[in-house]
This record gives sequence, structure tokens and C-alpha cells, in this order.
Amino acid sequence: MEIQSIKQRFGIIGHSPRLDRAIDVARQVAPTDITVLISGESGTGKEAFPKIIHHLSARKHGPYIAVNCGAIPEGTIDSELFGHEKGSFTGAHDARKGYFEVVNGGTIFLDEVAELPLLTQVRLLRILETGEFIKVGASKVLKTNVRVVAATNVDLQQAVGQGKFREDLYYRLNTVPIHVPSLRERKEDIVMLFKKFSSDFAEKYRMPPLQLTHDAEQLLVNHRWSGNVRQLKNLAEQLSVIEKDRYVTADTINNYLPRDPYNTLPVLFNERATAESGLNEREILYKLLFEMKRDITDMKKIIMQLLEDGQISRSFQEEHAHLIEKIAKDNADLPQIYDDRHHDQMARDDHEEDLVESYEEAPHEYIEESLSIQEKEKDLIEKALQKYNGRRKKAARELGISERTLYRKIKEYGI
Repeated sequence: MEIQSIKQRFGIIGHSPRLDRAIDVARQVAPTDITVLISGESGTGKEAFPKIIHHLSARKHGPYIAVNCGAIPEGTIDSELFGHEKGSFTGAHDARKGYFEVVNGGTIFLDEVAELPLLTQVRLLRILETGEFIKVGASKVLKTNVRVVAATNVDLQQAVGQGKFREDLYYRLNTVPIHVPSLRERKEDIVMLFKKFSSDFAEKYRMPPLQLTHDAEQLLVNHRWSGNVRQLKNLAEQLSVIEKDRYVTADTINNYLPRDPYNTLPVLFNERATAESGLNEREILYKLLFEMKRDITDMKKIIMQLLEDGQISRSFQEEHAHLIEKIAKDNADLPQIYDDRHHDQMARDDHEEDLVESYEEAPHEYIEESLSIQEKEKDLIEKALQKYNGRRKKAARELGISERTLYRKIKEYGI
């Protein structure tokens, strides 16, 4: 059967080469009894491929069942898949056949296979290798002839590395892999899918179909679509029902799309990223601490700069004087900026001498420094002025102080 005929029969929409490749692999593997593992993100339409494989195989007249492994509680998953005997556990009032016994001669689709408990994985591996299984609470070995098609939206190799999935089962399931592309990997199909969905909903709800403007089409194509085809279909239904104007613009669509978290959330360290970057947990912790320290230092400088520029009220300064003084003490340059803030306020009346007297309340340990510290400070100022040929503005930036502070220091040291 041709790929286009398969698309029409199973309701698959799109012309992406990656989608066509996945359908072609399913078509080729269908006549065999090889186990198939279908991978892809949630909402990509993985459930269509087991149906393709089953209906194009020699088992097409046999039973077909889809089992969501993630929806069955761990305590009952073995009973659901392999059956149980009467009295084998509390509530087992009658014997029950499991899916593998019921689907004998047909195909079973195990969706979200990565959610299977490790003990159940051992039972599944035995069925794949020998076709044998034992019911819960029984001792008799039963045989079944079932073709298994599995699907997952997680990285099974990573799950194997984490000890959450058996390596031997992974390679047994992954005999033929089929990757279903995400909507981001088949952007050429997005507008076509939206138009098909809106047409279907227009017929369902008896209203005119939606018409997309050019900017709306571009927005659809460039959106990330973390929910893939399912998310796109939901969007088409919402717009079809709610919007009265049938001409849809990009602004209209933006009202229905969630904010893209990939551009707004901070980067989180995970085990895989840590391994790839070569950092261990201690190094990551040190890195975060250093970044936090740098951010706090930057915040201190910003606060003192706001004080210098007069953007913080006097009442706020008086209320939080102890905190501002502490910030000033934490950095050798910051107290000078804080001192300049009060200096600027008083200098407007040309009372520079009175400023020093009015500032008696502030700590003076930074002014009444020892001779050695003064000489060191004087030496640094001289070197900075020499480096920039006497340009005070650049020298002040190099020293990390304001130009006014530098000017005062030059006068103080007689440079």
C-alpha cells in the first residue's frame, strides 16, 4: 500500500519527509512479527502507528488492544497484563485472563512502556523471548503468540542509565525503532493541520471555517508547540467556538497561546546537563554561590548609586540607616559613595566644611585609616591617573569610585 493511501486510511495529515519516513518504516515492518518501539513526544500521534502495523500484517483479522501502562496502578499491572487465579490476592474472587492471553494471535500496543515496574519488565521480557508467562498466583506456564508494539515519550537509554528500565528489555523492544516527529520537526504541516482541524470543527459546530492572516500563519509555524498536534487541535477548537470574527490574526492567537516558558525560566541543572558539562555537584554549588555573591555585590553598588543620584528619599535613608551603613562597610568603595551622597546634598549651599561636621554620626573608620592604608590608596590613585594620562573620569571608573570622590582624594593627598 502506498504512503498516501495509508495516510488517507488512518487519518494522517502532512507531507513532511520525516513523517513519510516513519510511515514507510511501519509499512515495511508490518508483514513481519518483529517487535517495534515507537518514540516521540506526547501529542505527536504515536497511537496511529501500531494500528498501521497491525492492519497491514497477517494478524489483521486477530484481536488488537492498546494498553496505557502509565494508567494502571503498580499493584494491579501484572494482573491486567498476565491475568490471575482465584484467591491469588485480596479481591480476586474469580480467575481472570490477562491481555496477553486474550490477544493471542493478535497485536498488543503497550503505550508509555517506560512506566512499567521492574518486576513487570522481567515478565514482559520472558514473553518476548519465549512467548511464555505465568498468571499471578498460578504455577502453570502458559503460551501466547502476540506481536508487541511499544511506545514511549521518554528517553529509554537515559532510563536504562538511571536503573529505571532494563537494558535487555530495551534492546529486545527496540528491534525496529520508529521515531514520530514532533510538530517543530514538521513545520511545513502546521498550517495544513490547523486548516483541517478548523474545517472539521466548523462542520461539527455548523459555523464558517476560520481564515488565517499571513501573520497568524507565521506565528503558528514559529510557535514551539510543546503539546504538538494535540495542542494545535485544541487551539483550533477554541478559536472555532469562541471567536466571532472568522479572520484570525496573530494577536488573536496570542490570546490563546500560553507564554513560552523556554525563554523566561532560569536554566535548571539536571543530571544529564551536569554529565555533559563535566561539572560535579560541588562545583555547581560553588558556581551558584559565587554568582549569588556577585549579584549581592551588584545590588549593593546599585543601592549606593541610587543614594548618590538622590533617587532614595531621606526618610528611607533615616529609617534604614543601619542597613545602609552595613552595606557601606562591606565594600571599601561603597562608603565613599555613601559619603558623597551626603556631600552632594550639603554642597548645594557651598558649605563643604560644614558637611564633614554634620556627618559626625557616620562611622569614621574609613576616614581615620592608618598611614599604611592611606599610602596604599594614594599609590593606587596615582597609578590610575598615570595609566589614563590624568583623565579623572576614566581613572575613577578603573578604581570603582565616583569622579567626585576621586577629586576629593586628589585634594586630600595633594596629588
